[in-house]
Amino acid sequence: MKNFKAQNNTERNISFKSHFSTLTDSRRTNKGNFFYPLQEILFLTISAVISGADNWTMIQEFGNSKLDWLRKFFPFNNGVPSHDVLGKVFARLNHEKFSQCFVNWINILSKHIMGQVVAIDGKTICRSGSKSNFKSAFHVVSAYASESRLCLGQKIVDEKSNEITAIPELLKIFDLKGCIVTIDAMGCQTEIAETILKNKANYLLMVKGNQGNLKEQVEKLFKIGQISSTQTQVDFGHGRIENRACHVITDLQFFDDKENWQGLNSIIRIDAERHDKATDKTSVETRYYISSLNQSAEQFNQIIRQHWTIENNLHWSLDFLFKEDYSLKKKGNSAINYNIILKLALAMLEREKSRKLSKPVKRLTAALDDKYRERILNC
Repeated sequence: MKNFKAQNNTERNISFKSHFSTLTDSRRTNKGNFFYPLQEILFLTISAVISGADNWTMIQEFGNSKLDWLRKFFPFNNGVPSHDVLGKVFARLNHEKFSQCFVNWINILSKHIMGQVVAIDGKTICRSGSKSNFKSAFHVVSAYASESRLCLGQKIVDEKSNEITAIPELLKIFDLKGCIVTIDAMGCQTEIAETILKNKANYLLMVKGNQGNLKEQVEKLFKIGQISSTQTQVDFGHGRIENRACHVITDLQFFDDKENWQGLNSIIRIDAERHDKATDKTSVETRYYISSLNQSAEQFNQIIRQHWTIENNLHWSLDFLFKEDYSLKKKGNSAINYNIILKLALAMLEREKSRKLSKPVKRLTAALDDKYRERILNC
């Protein structure tokens, strides 16, 4: 599935409608006034978000202007719901069931992730909490296939500290066979490493001071052990120059904690020097990792770089392309469900390769061109 080029007939028939038709409506549909079926609301919302809408009011206005187009796919007998109705529906929608529909859809697209780096990291949805209601902002732990640029799934926790419990649950919901799972220091736990290996994958975990004396043991081995491989990479971009020197030790006979980490084969040190052209300042950082892989420094350098695609592609897109952190969605499950909508939209935009356009330009083109919007939606 490299670059999403070789789509077979099965994949091309995958549509948003078919994979979300089983989602249960959380509203009372057998009594009172019921004007807007859930499938119409979902289709309206994803179509609008793909076309540049960033809040409930913009989604409503998109629907009003594109009502004839929407009726090609659903009746919309009562027109388009108001922004208040949209907010209330997503606030009440069961986010776990909605997330499962998302995972089922993504699993069809991600059948060919074997060998890819799957990065796991958390992101707090800013402004989703409420001090007046003593409600913490939601924290979303996501798994991201770096090469396919697909979010494979997510788990919701109330606070960042709960990532440790969310990660094992997240690892269970998709097939990791042959993948390389990378996690920051929060996920550097023996149980998580074992779970990854049980799923027939390999791990690369960042080491900090949260695992007893593990970091001390790693630092000590780099003082007395023999480095088996070294490689330096230089990256240019975003006004920065970064030199990353990777050093690997595979002889772990003097590593006291080895027996506590199932499958451990390598420890890695990254010496990173970053120069900011705008400020003319240089910063230096040393990072440590442990891994079940036995790879060269060049390969580890590449894997570690790929881990950061979850920040640079997924989280950056949610924040700056879709303006998630500027969105006021505090009621019920609205912030969580909107996060899933944004990931759906991002995956659809990534899959659309017929024209070489940036994602912001794709959204603009989708707003202006009904046929292009249909191509993105695969409908």
